[in-house]
Amino acid sequence: MFPQLIIVALKFYSTNNKEIKVSFREALMTGMPVDNGLYMPEHIPDHSRLIEGITCLSFQDISYVIAASLLSDDFKNTQIEDIVSDSISFDTPLVNIYDNMNILELFHGPTLAFKDFGARFMARTMEKVVVEGDDQINILVATSGDTGSAVSNGFYNVEGVNVIILYPSKKVSYIQEKQLTTLGQNIYSLEIDGTFDDCQELVKKAFVDSKLKKYINLSSANSINIARLIPQSFYYFNAFAKLNSNKKIAVSVPSGNFGNITAGILAKKMGLPIKQFIASTNANKTVPEYMRTNKYIHSQSIQTISNAMDVGNPSNMKRIMDIYNNIESLKKDFSAISFNDIYTENCIKDIFSNYNYILDPHSAVGFLGLRNFLDSNCDYEGIFLGTAHPAKFSDIIEPILNKKIDIPESLENVIKKEKKSIFLNNNYSDFYDYLISNFK
Repeated sequence: MFPQLIIVALKFYSTNNKEIKVSFREALMTGMPVDNGLYMPEHIPDHSRLIEGITCLSFQDISYVIAASLLSDDFKNTQIEDIVSDSISFDTPLVNIYDNMNILELFHGPTLAFKDFGARFMARTMEKVVVEGDDQINILVATSGDTGSAVSNGFYNVEGVNVIILYPSKKVSYIQEKQLTTLGQNIYSLEIDGTFDDCQELVKKAFVDSKLKKYINLSSANSINIARLIPQSFYYFNAFAKLNSNKKIAVSVPSGNFGNITAGILAKKMGLPIKQFIASTNANKTVPEYMRTNKYIHSQSIQTISNAMDVGNPSNMKRIMDIYNNIESLKKDFSAISFNDIYTENCIKDIFSNYNYILDPHSAVGFLGLRNFLDSNCDYEGIFLGTAHPAKFSDIIEPILNKKIDIPESLENVIKKEKKSIFLNNNYSDFYDYLISNFK
């Protein structure tokens, strides 16, 4: 039985123009505002009272309280209960590595990555909307790895929804590519000759293309869609419920497009007592450089072994700066640091050798960021996010550890399937023609 709540009406505005306000349903189904901004809630609900009794609540209870405070204008309570029950159906174990270093394991969903939470939640909310009307919706997704597989799995065979996934050719792991390209049915995979940033740019151009939108009903399942971020805030609350510490809390988030850490910041603004966030990046250090120089200069993405974080121009910095208004305010709660592949590889070796725990390359970057912070802030309790199961990156980890990684049965089954994708040049006119030819 979910808790009963009193809900206040809530709209969502564009980060480029706060006068543009829409319902959650419109923000969900359109993905982006017409002015190329990103949607944000006009006020962030205060859930500080939730903290008082949080250890007595289940993960689903926590999720329902937060979801209802943001969605109740557009969905009945019973619908929100259904959405939460169907999407938040696996836990987020908090595992102590040593001392004050704890990993929040977010990879126990169907595709073994943290993005299962956002993708499944979004699929269930969209499904509620689509079944009420006759329109077909076409979801565009740019992925650097795990987003595409999570979204594919979440939307697979959902009636009235097509999913078109753009991924950078030869820049995702073998298993990730198999997860992206083997479902078929209403899932369409496009292998783009370029980087993740190129894929994301194609998606953004499609969303602001008024000619295209006359013919095709488009939405997004990237973290540019607010419906992806909302459920990611849930597990920060769940982590706090499990931590049981009186110390100040620091959370390190492996960061690429900065959606996951934005969700954490939203959780903090809702009342969750997280003192410090660390954005831990790989060699793609646009944000660490911004924090160092006060100048935001995006760059072309660099390919690394933590490929899902290979983002040179993270979209969600728009949301973060919308929350904080200026960099000096941001620096009070937030720091950023980058690590190259050598550091990442050595971290994977050390943690396995000393603690018999295998980190995937992304989680290793998160570990490094937290360790760096705690080295000079030993009075904190630390959490870093474990964003993917190491088996998804067995081709990277096995040579590092000189050890065979056990592959879960769900991944073994995917590996045996045939890849189905279409290769496209990094050219918007080609992408436009593909969409018109197949989805008009």
